[in-house]
Amino acid sequence: MTSAPTNRGPVRAALVLLAAGSGSRVGHEINKVFLPLAGRRVFTWSLRWATAIPDITRLILVIAERDRALAESVLAREAPGVDVRLVRGGSTRHASEWNALQSLAGEIHRGDFDVVVVHDAARPLAGTAVFAHVITQALAHGGALPVRPQPSLVPVDGTAPSPGHDVVAVQTPQAFRAQPLLAAYERADEARFVGTDTASCIEKFAELPIWCVPGSAQNIKITFPEDLFLAEHLLAQAHWDLTTESGEPL
Repeated sequence: MTSAPTNRGPVRAALVLLAAGSGSRVGHEINKVFLPLAGRRVFTWSLRWATAIPDITRLILVIAERDRALAESVLAREAPGVDVRLVRGGSTRHASEWNALQSLAGEIHRGDFDVVVVHDAARPLAGTAVFAHVITQALAHGGALPVRPQPSLVPVDGTAPSPGHDVVAVQTPQAFRAQPLLAAYERADEARFVGTDTASCIEKFAELPIWCVPGSAQNIKITFPEDLFLAEHLLAQAHWDLTTESGEPL
């Protein structure tokens, strides 16, 4: 079991923002994260939340190579002066995460970062609170991710969940101690393992507890056209709640 880092002052975190997908199910030819949403592009909402957190000192945007020029143009307009490193995405989510971690490997090995946060750019409404919360819990416990109860879902075998083991939907951002995360992906690469998300790789290749924090009903993923309308509506509400509570172990 890995121990918590010693107290060295402020947490140093890197954000990996995954934006190498497409917009096919949204009904657009361009990548959905580049679609307009309430005055800015979808993916720059996540940058807005992240840049409000002093702990996050490195920003990685993982993109498809075909989107590089568009990403540079949007960043120049909507995030002027923000240092964002562009990394080429892979053919799978896991491959994109691995590319991002390789770009951070030297800094992680030097101990420049305590925590790496991985977030889906198609979730533009995460808010600052959940980013801050998963970073805090990841540093304390090893890993952290937001979850939402899903009582209408059942496991794939069709059986009802047993008492105390409710079905939950996992969201992003997910945060993990940097060095164990990189080591897990290095082992996964050697084993030719392809995970469904960051936590699945950690669970297989690292002895790292993963802590659950309450997710947000507003933290929707832009998948279908109606999701854009819902996100626009939520952003227009001045009272929407982005706070979280204490987490529970997974």
